[in-house]
Amino acid sequence: MFVDRADAGRQLSERLHHLRGSDVVVLGLPRGGVRVAAEVAAALDAPLDVIMVRKLGVPSQPELAMGAIGEGGVRILLPEVIRRAAVTTEELAAVEDQERAELQRRAQRFRGDRPRIPLAGRSTVVVDDGIATGSTARAACAVVRAQGAARVVLAVPVAPLDWASQGHDEADEVIALVTPRMLWAIGGWYRDFSQDTDEDVVACLRACFRG
Repeated sequence: MFVDRADAGRQLSERLHHLRGSDVVVLGLPRGGVRVAAEVAAALDAPLDVIMVRKLGVPSQPELAMGAIGEGGVRILLPEVIRRAAVTTEELAAVEDQERAELQRRAQRFRGDRPRIPLAGRSTVVVDDGIATGSTARAACAVVRAQGAARVVLAVPVAPLDWASQGHDEADEVIALVTPRMLWAIGGWYRDFSQDTDEDVVACLRACFRG
């Protein structure tokens, strides 16, 4: 059980000490992952940025992910979910258009005038507050790869046992502190899992910004 996202980030940092001193960038998935990532970045003395990814929700069940998209035109789909939910090509395209517009809006909102931190040739740590289906995390790692990262580490406080124990082409290393056989809900592993706002993310990034 984690007290909150900051506590989860501090605990996660203890598993990432081997990256301290290397040319590493820490990337948080908005919104909840940024607060976790901020603690990791502080512990590794590394710069912090956001990695912009949006979940593609099934139209009739928006909380159910049928895939995810990221910057650079990256798209990860879950064909089995799409088939079971009987999502049409037109419905998928409409959801993707909507989420791409929101992705661009949030990128501008979170970074403002600050440029995206270059990743080419560097090690990266992609951080979220937990993994459920893994589609968003996979898309984030794919985006990082497309931006030229030399090494991709995916680090989360909690992930399903079968997901965390599998090898994934998108990441060179997967670190998860808690890997229950039955995850149920990510929030169940936090005492405080209250929703972060855009303003919370912006404030967190500004506090960590190295200008």
